[in-house]
Amino acid sequence: MRPRHLAALLPLVLMSALPSFAVSWVPEGLPPLPSEGPVLCQRNYLTPEAGAQVLAAARKRFGNRADWEAYADHLRSRIREGAGLVPYPRRTPLNPIIRSKRTYDGYTVENVAFESVPGYFVTGNLYRPLASRPSMPAVLATHGHARPIAKPEDYDNHARFSPSMQARAGSLARMGAVVFALDMVGYGDSIALVGQEAHRRPFTFPLQAWNAMRSLDFLLSLEGVDPQRVAVNGESGGGTQAFVLTALDPRVTVSAPVVMVSAHFFGGCACESGVPIHRSADHFASNPMIAALAAPRPQLLVSVGGDWTLNTPRVEYPFLQHIYGYYGAASRVSNVHLPDEGHDFGPSKREATYRFLAAQLGLDLGAVTNAAGAIDESKVTIEKAGPLHVFNADHPIPAHALREIEKVEAVFRELQR
Repeated sequence: MRPRHLAALLPLVLMSALPSFAVSWVPEGLPPLPSEGPVLCQRNYLTPEAGAQVLAAARKRFGNRADWEAYADHLRSRIREGAGLVPYPRRTPLNPIIRSKRTYDGYTVENVAFESVPGYFVTGNLYRPLASRPSMPAVLATHGHARPIAKPEDYDNHARFSPSMQARAGSLARMGAVVFALDMVGYGDSIALVGQEAHRRPFTFPLQAWNAMRSLDFLLSLEGVDPQRVAVNGESGGGTQAFVLTALDPRVTVSAPVVMVSAHFFGGCACESGVPIHRSADHFASNPMIAALAAPRPQLLVSVGGDWTLNTPRVEYPFLQHIYGYYGAASRVSNVHLPDEGHDFGPSKREATYRFLAAQLGLDLGAVTNAAGAIDESKVTIEKAGPLHVFNADHPIPAHALREIEKVEAVFRELQR
């Protein structure tokens, strides 16, 4: 029996069964199609060798800009259909809450909640430069997966509250960016809303994509934010959010997915690969092909030797350079590869991010470098999770908040009618 939460996707999958693009270009040896239900490409869906072969075949099949752009349009449509994002939900008022402002060295932090759909609150923290400027770039900071919360003190190293996220967001704010760090569904303050188990549902993919789009709405509503300088940056599952948002939303002008883009690994969580965005009767796309939909907008891939991005310098990065080359923009995509490092968003990965975003967004790198030119994050104050929570005893969850993910999905789908 098909899982109930996938049943709603079947009409969209059937739409994909009317081929407008043959997939004969894909090399032989892909996993067989299921006899029924959505086509899900999960975890190590391909071998590294097969992943490289698919990209080589794509380069050959889409050998010029016109061919690539035609397929890119088709691919965006199939991603939206597979994700259950056709049509997009109707935009409703965000009703933003911004409060509990703290002032630190060169930046401020505030707690934020807004309604991506009526009754569901996107939660996060807003980091702003202390000295406001007439025009400031925006950065949407996404986070990767973290261990489940078992006791209150676990929040101190959890996702949006982690020292890594605070260092990144605070440093970028000190450099001159307006940064919004948001929770995944079922993480951070979202746990109190819908519970941790909500994250493991396929509906998490379209909801997080929509939350990211509404986060851009929120950022662009703030005074002084420059709509021509909008970046998204995140690691692991947050990297998936980054390249999916960039593929679907043209308002993103700069993208920096960290330790995620792989030709053979498609994501290990329902929030990344629990819906049929990668394969149907008339399309196939591994994650580098989705990341290539950013072209010619500047993009940084940060990769390491200790996870599924180990082949990036010789497989995924050359593919993106080739696609960007169709636009005369091969220099706009870059790769920082750290062969001795593992799967995290540690200091060297953050350094790569700061230097890239400073160059692309016109940020002040000097604000986070010492006299020797090395990155120095020591002026960022790392808070415990308590002050970063949007909802607490003094600021309770609004009475009209939806407290079950099934109710959130029902509202979401109603807005698509």
